[in-house]
Amino acid sequence: MKIQRSKGTRDLSPQDMANFRLIEGAFRDCCLKWGYQEVRTPTLEHLHLFTATGTLTPRMLSRVYSFLDWDGWSGERVVLRPDGTIPVARLYIDSMAEKKLAKLFYIANVFIFEATGQKTRERWQCGAELIGAKPPLADVELVMLALEVLRELKIEGIEFRLSHAGLIKALLARMDLSAEEQTGMFDRILDGDMKALAKLKLKRPELEKTLASLLELKGKPAAFSKELKELFAEDLPECKPYLDNCSQIAEFLEALGCDYQIDIASGRGFEYYTGVIFQIFKGEEKIGGGGRYDALIPLMGGKDIPASGFALYLERLMNLIKPEALAKPKPPRVLIRAEPPATKEGFNIGRRLHEAGYRAECYLGVQQDADFDWTIDIQSKSPKFILTDQAKKQEVAAKTADEVLALLKG
Repeated sequence: MKIQRSKGTRDLSPQDMANFRLIEGAFRDCCLKWGYQEVRTPTLEHLHLFTATGTLTPRMLSRVYSFLDWDGWSGERVVLRPDGTIPVARLYIDSMAEKKLAKLFYIANVFIFEATGQKTRERWQCGAELIGAKPPLADVELVMLALEVLRELKIEGIEFRLSHAGLIKALLARMDLSAEEQTGMFDRILDGDMKALAKLKLKRPELEKTLASLLELKGKPAAFSKELKELFAEDLPECKPYLDNCSQIAEFLEALGCDYQIDIASGRGFEYYTGVIFQIFKGEEKIGGGGRYDALIPLMGGKDIPASGFALYLERLMNLIKPEALAKPKPPRVLIRAEPPATKEGFNIGRRLHEAGYRAECYLGVQQDADFDWTIDIQSKSPKFILTDQAKKQEVAAKTADEVLALLKG
């Protein structure tokens, strides 16, 4: 019987892993340059971390992998983490709460159940969280960090779509809805169901035209600001601070030459978002996203502190990069063959080659010379070492390991 992978999972081949590490390395390097520090959180977290504070929408909670962590007498329900931000927020509360500013990044897998098994259930993210800094500068820094990573990966044609959670909530307050219904509708919008708004009634029907115009509003600051003045001068003044915030960030992006669209209807995300929400697209494929979540850490029992973050979807980036354009020169690859009396010397010279930066391995009876840049044959007679340049098919002899290293370097 053929053994199969679990549905919704994938194996990563050596080439896949090479691409994975290219992306991981570019992300890590960029984060470190911006002053972020790497963290890692457990794959298992308590379920209440995602339910007690209403941090995930009901639709997302229905798709988590949850089970009872039983110890023989009692147990607590745990989940395979469905999100990267919430565990980092818990880490901050647990052990870093004294810090006024925490710039953290992670590379982690998250798990979301998908009923057909056709789509990936285990997903890898590269994420950054900026805790302790207010908008708009903190949000712009995260956008610039994400853009720098994508630039390092030579992925072009990127578009940002900006929305604002505060604005969506302000609009819902104008609907003929109870507080509970507003929360439910906000969840539906974050799950991508913007059409649900069309079925709702406004408390003030005369605002219907203004609301429709707002939801259809797309563009860049110049045209956007002109329309804003007309829309919000009298009809929706409570929305103005949120739109000002969104417009500020858009203007920064414009000044920095970033391609973007303000799209109020693109509010899809997590329930914990309170401010600007941004989604990153390459064509029609979403390759990342993030936003501001000032209420999350207080909701989880931490202090009142602003925070924002983003994640890039690693597997989707793997389909976009061109490894040959990113690959750095690799050190020569060396195959060491040692006759039985010289086996120990073979391992010793392998160690020295590794210390010198070469890729070196001992012959195991199956490797092919053509797969290597150099071969080294260690003999029991003199000369002890025979080096062969496989590209030129030229041999040279050496008496000592020091001579071997000098010849390879030369």
